Formats: sequence, structure tokens, C-alpha cells
Amino acid sequence: MLFTTVLFLVITTSLFSAASIPTPNHGRSFQQCFYSHYSNNHTQVVIPRNSPLYSPLLNSSIRNNRFVNSSSFDSWSKPEFIVTPTRESHIQATIICAKRSGFQVRTRSGGHDYEGLSYSSSTHQKFVLVDLSNFRSIEVDIENEIAWVETGATLGELYYRIAEKSRVHGFPAGSCPTVGVGGHFSGGGFGTIFRKYGLAADRVMDARIVDANGEIMDRNSMGEDLFWAIRGGGGASFGVILAWKVELVPVPEIVTIFSVSRIAEQGNGTIQFVFVGLFLGRVKELLPLMEERFPELGLAAESSQEVSWIQSVMYFAGFAVNNISLKALLNRTSTFDGFFKAKSDYAREPISGLGLEGLFKRVLEQESSMLILTPYGGRTGEIPDSETPFPHRRGYIYMIQYIVTWDTEEETSLHMRWIRELYEYMAPYVSKAPRAAYYNYRDLDLGRNGKNDDSYERARIWGLKYFNGNFDRLVRVKTAVDPSNFFWNEQSIPVLAPH
Repeated sequence: MLFTTVLFLVITTSLFSAASIPTPNHGRSFQQCFYSHYSNNHTQVVIPRNSPLYSPLLNSSIRNNRFVNSSSFDSWSKPEFIVTPTRESHIQATIICAKRSGFQVRTRSGGHDYEGLSYSSSTHQKFVLVDLSNFRSIEVDIENEIAWVETGATLGELYYRIAEKSRVHGFPAGSCPTVGVGGHFSGGGFGTIFRKYGLAADRVMDARIVDANGEIMDRNSMGEDLFWAIRGGGGASFGVILAWKVELVPVPEIVTIFSVSRIAEQGNGTIQFVFVGLFLGRVKELLPLMEERFPELGLAAESSQEVSWIQSVMYFAGFAVNNISLKALLNRTSTFDGFFKAKSDYAREPISGLGLEGLFKRVLEQESSMLILTPYGGRTGEIPDSETPFPHRRGYIYMIQYIVTWDTEEETSLHMRWIRELYEYMAPYVSKAPRAAYYNYRDLDLGRNGKNDDSYERARIWGLKYFNGNFDRLVRVKTAVDPSNFFWNEQSIPVLAPH
């Protein structure tokens, strides 16, 4: 069958080689090293901290005000340089010169890292930021049902380019159009049709990556272990991913979206429950199916709307389906302008009535909070846990994302405390040993690497939550491809100490 129902409950080749960069003299800067290979027309590629372009560029895709001009963030290190590559050789030069200059490298594609680790560091280790916003070419081949997508492209840009070519093709990735494909695909990537087609990472056929030696590799040259690791294990631990080759999926010309709201009175307040869904078929097929499987919802025709798949993308992105141009998907600017903190959980069984009672009580304490429950199962659950590093498949019935937002820095400690207490309360009602979490909803509360203590045991604390039994294989791959731990961050995959 070509339909599924998903309900969300909302509460190119380079001529550069490493050998072409001369070894810098003592004290020679990263910038000098980089430009030793290039002519003057490349002067806007490397932006130093004293440039007037630096701050606007750094802040251009930061999606959380916790990481912009916040006193709690002042102690975090910012990049010494921002590199805005327009060709693959720029990225190779960045890695080689950073390594020789004693810098590390961090990579930003869309800027949605929940803890800001793609562009900042909690240590004093100097680093260079590779901002991939110029790396956004998308080539869609409908005849062969594939696309090559550079990692600086956003999900919205990908969906738009697919829709330009076909009304009956789509891709199973997330609903937020400003999210960059680089981090999204490498962390798994779920969306509205993942119960039918699996995760974004499950549909990756090939990739191009620059490793810690500045070498460009594709799937064939990187080998299956590294190719496995970057499809759910986080690409930033292993190199700079340049582009993904993905398999497009068929969608009907007409799909159905629906939304049903319910209000629950809780004495000292009310809670709104919103059930939103996508059905790969028409209303007349959906209604009897919902009556059979979920009669409690009472879904009616007037709560449903038949649209094209790309219109459903617009809907779940928060746009009006009929009155806004599809070009809105090309806007890389987030509409959110505030502070937030998020955490995640997975459930293997329904939350008890008693558990829900306590949950609702705590939600009522925080008006700016939201919980999103995403049902799992379907194709995602049929794929073995070890097929990719993303392990949350068979046996998980839904994922919970907890979110709280606020407007001013003075409110930060209050809201951070609330969400941490809520997370602690939920422990008896969610997965255990390990308590699972979604890597793309990065959460430093789960644990972090120490710059001088990158032990396997320390990283294992948070690593098992994200990757479960796949964590050890990720460590082995990391140790093989980046033994010097050049690509390090507070939650990067560690390397094994030599025996």
C-alpha cells in the first residue's frame, strides 16, 4: 500500500591536495597558510574575528538566543576564523591549515544545533568554523529517483527542488524548512513520512567527505565502516561532509492532512492537545481507517484537507497551504527569536494514568512549554537497530520532545530548572538501561567530553543514550579514521586510548 498515517501529538572534483600547502614557519597564521594557495580573489573566504563581517556572519544562523549575547554563554569560546567555502578545496585547505596552526575545526550547515556546538566551544581550545551556507547546490534526477544535495542546503530547499521536478516524489526528512541537511541526515533525520519510508539516513546512497588529512572520499574510498558511521552517528566527529546522494521516494498526487484539538480542564488551568497527521491517500480512505483504529479521536471530514505532498510540507512547516508561495521554503531565516531548551525521551510502553496526572500538573506550571509525541513503528521499526548508528527502532512506540521557551536572559535559570525537573520526573515512564535520547536533539545535560579527559567511559555515559549498542562501533570507526581526535567537540565520538 502507498499510504501510511503519522500522527504528531504536540504538547564536484577538486584539484587541491594537502601536499600543495607548505608547512608554515613557526608562528605563521592560519590565514597566511590558507592564502598561500589562493589568489587575492579569495580574500572574503576567511573572516577573522576583527573583521566587521565576523559577528553578523556568526550570528546569522544561530537559532537560539541562549547562544547570542548571553552572559551564561560569554565564557564559551567563539571561532578564531569563520571560513565560508565556495569550493571543496577551500575546505581541504581549512583542515590542513587549521591542523598545522594548532586549531580545531567545527562545521555549521543550518545552525540548529540544540547546544550550539557547531559554532562554539565550552573549552579554551581555539577553532575555525566552516560555515557551509554557500554549499547548497541540489541536483534532482527524477528519472533515476535520486538527488545530490550539498550539506549547506536546507530541508526546505531540498523539498522545493524536488517539487520543481515532480508532484509524485518526496523525501523522508524533517518538517522544519530551515534545518540544514548536513546535521539532519548525519544524525538520523525523522519526519512526516518516516513510518512509511524510514529516516533520511536510511535513504542515503553515497556521500562525499573531507577527512582529518584533508582528503576527499566518497562511499567507495571511505569504506563501509565510515559510511555507516556518518548515517546517524553524527558527521562532525569524522570529517566535513560535502554532499549526500539520496534516494527519492514515491508519494501520491493527493495526500491528506488533518488536525484535531482537544482541551482538558485540570482545575488550575487547561491543557491543549493537538493531534496532527499526514495520510498518504485521500480522505475517503482515511476516515474509515481512523474509525477502525483510533475511534476515540473522532476524526471528521471537516478536520481533514486533501493537498499535494509539497503542500503538506508547507503545512507542517507552519505555512498556510493555499495562500503562500512555495518559495517560502527557500527562506533560510528562522521565524523564532527567543530562548529555548529542549530534551528528548523514548517510550516503550504507554505512560500510566498516574504518570500523566503528574506530567500534566508540571506542564501547567510552565505556560511556555510544549511536548511533542511522535509515533514510531512502520518501516523505521523494521530496519535492524545496527543497520545505521540510529538505534531507536523496534520496540519504541513514540519519542517525546520537551521544549520550553522564554523571552529574556533573566528567565533562563528558572526555565532550565523546570525542564530538568520535568525530565527527572519522567524517568519511571520512559525507556531505561539506557534511557534513550535523540542525537539531533543534542542535550549536554546527558554528559560531555572533557578536553583533558576524553575517556571512553566518560563518553559512554551520553553515548549509550544516543546510540545504544552502536556506540562501541562508532568509537572503533572514530579511532581508525581520526586517531588524533582532530574533530572534537563536547559530544563527539571519542577515540580509544592506545594500549
